[in-house]
Amino acid sequence: MSTLQLKLLGFSGKIKILHLTWTAFFISFVVWFNHAPLMLMIMDSVNLSESEVNILLLLNFALPIPARIIIGMVVDRFGARISYSTLLALSSLPCLAFAMAESFEQLAWARFCLGFIGAGFVIGIRIIGDWFPARQVGVAEGIYGGWGNFGSAAATILLPGLALYFGAENGWRYAIAATGILSLAYAFIYYRNVEDTPPDVPYLKPRRSGAMEVTSIKDLFLYICTTVPLYAAMSLLTWQLSTPEADLLSTPWVLAINIIVWTLFFVQAYQIVVINAERLSRPIDSIHHYPFKQITILSVAYLMTFGSKLAVVSMLPMFFFTIYRETQAVSMIDAGLMASSFIAMNLIARPAGGWLSDRIGRKFSLTMFLAGTSLGYYSMSFIAGDWPIMMTISMTVLCSIFLQAAEGAVFAIAPLIKKPMTGQIAGIVGAYGNAGAIIFLALMSHVAPSTFFIILAVCALASAILARYLEEPKEFITEVMPDGTLVKIELD
Repeated sequence: MSTLQLKLLGFSGKIKILHLTWTAFFISFVVWFNHAPLMLMIMDSVNLSESEVNILLLLNFALPIPARIIIGMVVDRFGARISYSTLLALSSLPCLAFAMAESFEQLAWARFCLGFIGAGFVIGIRIIGDWFPARQVGVAEGIYGGWGNFGSAAATILLPGLALYFGAENGWRYAIAATGILSLAYAFIYYRNVEDTPPDVPYLKPRRSGAMEVTSIKDLFLYICTTVPLYAAMSLLTWQLSTPEADLLSTPWVLAINIIVWTLFFVQAYQIVVINAERLSRPIDSIHHYPFKQITILSVAYLMTFGSKLAVVSMLPMFFFTIYRETQAVSMIDAGLMASSFIAMNLIARPAGGWLSDRIGRKFSLTMFLAGTSLGYYSMSFIAGDWPIMMTISMTVLCSIFLQAAEGAVFAIAPLIKKPMTGQIAGIVGAYGNAGAIIFLALMSHVAPSTFFIILAVCALASAILARYLEEPKEFITEVMPDGTLVKIELD
């Protein structure tokens, strides 16, 4: 059955799992970004300053970095059915707390805790990878990621109107609370209607919990080094929250948080060594071998794509408004609509990226999309007020197509690296996306927009060059079940 034969209008078997899972991801993104379109109402209601608003936006990206790693381990151990249902149910609590908050401190703590729902993405990667064969996994993961990601846009479109319907003064509270109730209700729906694997297909679990097993000393060191940027991003976020603009954390707090962050790094590094030390002391059967460089390269690619997307989406409305307000009298609403063209492409481009990966090769597709992203960002660095608006929108859309197709191509490969550890692999790769958002958001505040786009172009080109060192997945993998029997899993 080819990728063209996916019957998306059906609701049985793997198509049912796909629809239920992308809907879970969609709802998680609605909840994760429910505050953004209502921020002006929240500012007026709780008397927030602009710096406090910026802090809330930053806190939204803090917890998903460690959360995606943790959730990756959880889903590999317990399965997607329990993991996604529990995450949606528990996340409704800080969502309701945010809706009832009366002060900045209460808003900040609720928003920080609510960031955990951003880890839901990892769970879907595992279950979609288990239900779909490799010849379809790219397009299936692309649909899951692309349609689910649209939850943030849906929140922007629907929640302001819902808040006004409930009333101007406290309407934002009811709108946000409604997303929390929706998350809680869907948790029960997901649990009752999903199975972790197709009938008669065993659920493959990692033999050890706490860290991934690697197959060489070189990969052990690469694994440890790959975790370093994630902790560095959390340190960078801590520093941002201590700057005069934010002024949330004092120097003693910054020091204490950094000590905690890097202590956790050394604990994880120790865990990685302990889990792999005995295993690496003797020869490892070739059926267990996999190159860890695959994970590192995909992580860098997702840092570049998803990370830069979040940064660009946050700056485009003001960028378009600034360059056009004098020459073509563009309003903030017009600028926002122009910027929405960048994120709207996610519905089509990400599934298309996964589909092309299935059809013409995963390594080639990712390299091509990253190179196109580089060219797109470089072209956007020339956008100026004398450009026709339609020309600007066309360039923005073209860049977005390549960027989000590359996101789809990343997760056309990730589920095929090591089946029992797909959750942990997706956790690391996904965490790099959030780390990239923090890095690029910090960079954006220190350079001009044209320079920012050129830097993104250089980073995308470097990622494309790095992608050339990927290896195409094998035709099948062999895994050992807990009882010692070997299971051959066809990939293509």
